[in-house]
Amino acid sequence: MKREDAMIFAPSCRQIGVTLTEEPMSTIAFSPEEALRYNRHMIMPEVGPEGQAKLKAARVLLVGAGGLGSPAGLYLAAAGIGKIGIVDFDAVDASNLHRQVLHGTRDVGRSKLDSAIDTLSDINPHVEFVRHETRFTSENALEIAAGYDMIVDGTDNFPTRYLVNDVCVLTGKPNVYGSIFRFDGQATVFAAPGGPCYRCLYPEPPPPGTVPNCAEGGVLGILPGLVGVIQATEAIKLILRAGEPLIGRLLMIDALTMQFREIKIRRDPECSICGDKPTVRELVDYESFCGIPASPTADMEFEIEPIEVKAKLDRGESLTLLDVREPFEFRIGSIRESILIPMDDVVDRIGELNPDQETIVLCHAGRRSAFVCEQLKQLGFKRVRNLKGGIDRWSTTVDPGIPRY
Repeated sequence: MKREDAMIFAPSCRQIGVTLTEEPMSTIAFSPEEALRYNRHMIMPEVGPEGQAKLKAARVLLVGAGGLGSPAGLYLAAAGIGKIGIVDFDAVDASNLHRQVLHGTRDVGRSKLDSAIDTLSDINPHVEFVRHETRFTSENALEIAAGYDMIVDGTDNFPTRYLVNDVCVLTGKPNVYGSIFRFDGQATVFAAPGGPCYRCLYPEPPPPGTVPNCAEGGVLGILPGLVGVIQATEAIKLILRAGEPLIGRLLMIDALTMQFREIKIRRDPECSICGDKPTVRELVDYESFCGIPASPTADMEFEIEPIEVKAKLDRGESLTLLDVREPFEFRIGSIRESILIPMDDVVDRIGELNPDQETIVLCHAGRRSAFVCEQLKQLGFKRVRNLKGGIDRWSTTVDPGIPRY
């Protein structure tokens, strides 16, 4: 894009941004070390000292310090965002390391929050980092978000995506969104003034288990770097009020062919939260909204521990151990007594199963198998249980010879 073409967008984009501190930008000072650190920004006419002051005054909440949160956090910190809050409650696992570049081999087992803040503080000690070592929930989300100008969504599950969206709509904060799966990525800005929100694009969540997450379907390690950097770029543009943000434009990325395309998305006047007559006026139970069982008692009755299944097999009990993963996953590692019928083929191959026999269903971590259990129950199977934690939990509690992935 030519420079004169780029400037066409500037007047309208200055009306779209985030509300920063009321302190005049001229009063925000930089130490000599900061001025040297940011001088390549400050000599840009689109940024300059005033723009860098806006970055220093900005407060960004990063939900998730994983695949997307790693590159987004690195570049937001390097850019000089004044305050970065990070929400995460997980620990670093070896399976994270091919994509979650905030963490290293020596961090395995550590809190992701500790690891992330150590890395980011080394990148830029002039940034204030705020720890939120907790699950982002309906009970705490509004309180956490209150101290920030925008949210960068680095989550990987539907309940939290809807939660982040609704928090942003209800509080008037932009939602810098990204998602990844295998070779495919998406990025946009939701909940900006006049623009669409996540519910405009996805009014209802998919049925539980029908859409695999990265742990089940995999992700190219480089892809979150690509999408997370785009999210950081959009956040910085919103703070600077520069360029043309991804508002009303869903950027679709195919890393396998390295093609980028856009889909225009508009605010839906009938949207349940940002429409003309909203029906959602407060945060809800997002686990329940997405169809995920919330009852611990029900889960205990429905699920069975791997060690219990191993005991049944050792006793020679008659049961069907149904593996609903994909063939390539089955080749990585499987339970010797199991049979493979991928999730999408179960209904078509129902004749291969005995409805009168106890059937224990497994997948990688328990999500897809839970969906298949419900399918089997609807088809008349009475003795169906879900292997808790899937093949991954079997590997850690029963047979460590089965590779984890």
